Amino acid sequence: MGNICRSPTAHGLFEHLVISEDLADKFEIDSAGTHAYHVGSEPDKRAQDAAASHGIDLSYIRGRKVSETDFGYYDYILAMDSENYAILEQVCPEEFKNKISLFLDFAPEHPLDEVPDPYYGGIMGFENVFNMVNDASKGLLEAIKIRHLT
Repeated sequence: MGNICRSPTAHGLFEHLVISEDLADKFEIDSAGTHAYHVGSEPDKRAQDAAASHGIDLSYIRGRKVSETDFGYYDYILAMDSENYAILEQVCPEEFKNKISLFLDFAPEHPLDEVPDPYYGGIMGFENVFNMVNDASKGLLEAIKIRHLT
């Protein structure tokens, strides 16, 4: 929603995976929220700490709100939960709605369909989100490699 917890974690983690596989020149990765709560803000300190404990820096990411041009520009628009998915569907031009997915669609082994918002929880909530996003990021990268890079 505000682009300071889940989305920047996914942004930084996915970028880390892409760089580690020497594929950075084939991707443009960004994150955005559906609300303008934290535009220009860095990720939540707890999200940064959880990512840093795995060697991933999120400090360069700044919150922004999704724009209509994102739907035409990016190939994948990923929502963390059904509420954000519904908001994205409402603002997305009809011809790009097929680009919207739930992020955990790429981690079918998880029993949940949505990445929970850790904002009001403790550090373990952020660690749990990191692990879920890690699994979904790996699944997303594999899907992209199969679909676009083979």
